[in-house]
Amino acid sequence: MPSVAVKLYSVFFKFLLKHRLQNRIQTPSEESSPFGVTTRPEESVAASNPSFSDGVATKDIHIDPFTSLSIRIFLPESALHPPEPDSKLQSKTKVRLNVGKADLEQSESLLRRSSYGSSNVGTATTRQEEYRRSSYSGHGSDVEALNLKSDAYRGYAPVDVNRRKLPIMLQFHGGGWVSGSNDSVANDFFCRRISRLCDVIVVAVGYRLAPENRYPAAFEDGLKVLNWLGKQANLAECSKSMGNVRGAVESKKADSNRQHIVDAFGASMVEPWLAAHGDPSRCILLGVSCGANIADYVARKAVEAGRLLDPVKVVAQVLMYPFFIGSVPTHSEIKLANSYFYDKAMCLLAWKLFLPEEEFSLDHPAANPLIPDRGPPLKLMPPTLTVVAEHDWMRDRAIAYSEELRKVNVDAPVLEYKDAVHEFATLDMLLKSPQAHACAEDIAIWVKKYISFRGHEFSY
Repeated sequence: MPSVAVKLYSVFFKFLLKHRLQNRIQTPSEESSPFGVTTRPEESVAASNPSFSDGVATKDIHIDPFTSLSIRIFLPESALHPPEPDSKLQSKTKVRLNVGKADLEQSESLLRRSSYGSSNVGTATTRQEEYRRSSYSGHGSDVEALNLKSDAYRGYAPVDVNRRKLPIMLQFHGGGWVSGSNDSVANDFFCRRISRLCDVIVVAVGYRLAPENRYPAAFEDGLKVLNWLGKQANLAECSKSMGNVRGAVESKKADSNRQHIVDAFGASMVEPWLAAHGDPSRCILLGVSCGANIADYVARKAVEAGRLLDPVKVVAQVLMYPFFIGSVPTHSEIKLANSYFYDKAMCLLAWKLFLPEEEFSLDHPAANPLIPDRGPPLKLMPPTLTVVAEHDWMRDRAIAYSEELRKVNVDAPVLEYKDAVHEFATLDMLLKSPQAHACAEDIAIWVKKYISFRGHEFSY
């Protein structure tokens, strides 16, 4: 059973949540604006941090001028390391720098010593810095722009062709459609953990909240971010092709063409963090609670779009205690209707705030994944990992959906955690529990099956 502290916090949490939901239902909202909101005033927000103080840098971007849709990018520090730091790659770098053999040996010696303590040698330290920069670029000035000597990563791409390309994970936060945010303290902590463990670039989506923006606003925002990733990849490739012209005169023309691209599309269109280190052909979707409903919708739309999304390819999705419901109750919906944190009565209020009045139904395609004729065919869905909690009334429907996927030969395992409650791995007070950390590690093990270049050497 959950601890006494969890039970007490659950009572307090449900009291506040019920009060907020009832207020929003009883208070008629003003004319809804398509711009919308992505966070509430009562939400504790973590500021973005472009430095790698804890191994992950973050950056906020408002990607849609017509709505409040925004994203927070989580870039792990591993993205700055070469993919193959072996002796062959180092020897190529040494030749490219045209440094003498004796000087290189001295630099390597200093580098070895610097791992234990700093050196105060003047010229040798300069060589050491030069050697360190060479692992990222053959041009010192470009690496100075990258500013590796400080902890701040300012979004400039190393020019070394051997830089790492990391998979991209779209993450959708929970909150029952009406609360939560991509930049909350809890979501920021969770995304940092996932980014480090999975070694991926996490893009946390700040979708529009209800009741200001009801269905399908949140779903459209999720799909809009996926399409935005495709545009980023195409613009980056276009800019790269413009920059591959050799020769002094041709280089000037290339610079002119690049400037034309910036003028035509806008200076903020190409996001350097993703252009330099993101691999959209290895895209994973991860949704938490109601965010899992959005992830599943985006996965279905990606299947329907097919090659129209190129070069973006959704290779897997992770549904963490999805916010599914239906008109015919399951065993867990009856037995655990008054479960911890999010009981069934409060979740019904949340669905009433999210779905338009004329469309309200517990068998709505956004709510029930098991209704017939819900396209596309399940056999086309990407591999799907489902995480459920023992004391969560939504558990059985999520398991049933996973079973339907397995019937058509989709890799769809279920991880059920004993003595766990809804949002046990993402709720603020439970984030540092051993069970929350173990869940993140389990997700990383499974996800690596589908993002590894070397094949499925990882197995769960």
